[in-house]
Amino acid sequence: MKLTRRFAGAVALALPIALTLSACSAGDSTVADETTSIVVLTPYLSSAATKEAIDEFTAIGESLGWSINVVDTAGDMNKLNSAFQNAAAQKPDAIVLGTGDPTQISLGLKSAAAADIPVFAMDAGQDDLIAANVTSDNTDLGEQSAQALIDLMGGTGSVVMLTHEPHPGVKARAAGARATFESAGITVLEEKHVENPGAVDSARTSMQDIISSRGSSVSGVWGGWDEPALGATQALNAAGVSNVPVVGVDGQDFALAEIDKAGPFKATIKQDWTAVAGKVVALIQDLIDNGTMPTQSQYELPGTLVTGSK
Repeated sequence: MKLTRRFAGAVALALPIALTLSACSAGDSTVADETTSIVVLTPYLSSAATKEAIDEFTAIGESLGWSINVVDTAGDMNKLNSAFQNAAAQKPDAIVLGTGDPTQISLGLKSAAAADIPVFAMDAGQDDLIAANVTSDNTDLGEQSAQALIDLMGGTGSVVMLTHEPHPGVKARAAGARATFESAGITVLEEKHVENPGAVDSARTSMQDIISSRGSSVSGVWGGWDEPALGATQALNAAGVSNVPVVGVDGQDFALAEIDKAGPFKATIKQDWTAVAGKVVALIQDLIDNGTMPTQSQYELPGTLVTGSK
């Protein structure tokens, strides 16, 4: 397996976060005596990437003595709005949106604002009622993964895109990938919405249908995250199709294992969830300790291309 690191600045970005966390964990006198209470709300805990990001955030926060409660609504945005209202009533120090589309939870965000509870986000989107969203540079992730697929296809052919527009990050990745394909003269045969939860099954079913209807016209498959890429890989394997490369985004363990098999799944972009979670923790700690609001509404961190040996 080969890691291609395009962003040397990642180390420079991670260093101040690590120093901030070290200072806090070392018993900085500015840390309040009372336990910091955080509620993390998500509609996507079934997604491996979301779970990893929230697990990282929880581990870092708990190492600082924080009390963290995680609530998952399993894709139900109405329940997510209600969860925000319930969390605001508990008066935590902050609420964290663990992925999701802010435009679908305006009622929840307004309830937090009315209760003077700051809201931060990981891998979500920007909103006037969110203090800061920390995410990967999703446009670049889309561009990197699309270019990797183009290279695997030999620079020509037609692709299928597996997307999920309700997720701001996946939507941005798809836009980046779409522009890259267009610039390279690659035809997008179909764009399929992938359900989440149930992304692997949803993508596998869609890919089975596409194989039946499109046959040899498919030259490659772009997955907006690793689960759809895995579902597409399973469909291709079941159909005995070995010459159609698949790429994903996230760098989850199961994706890396598939890449090592030298099958259809050829590449993914590994997101740095430790850095993303650590940045959110640092921003919350700065607000609690110093009353300092984030200077940006969105922080974008780099990802790393992971490919198998050709």
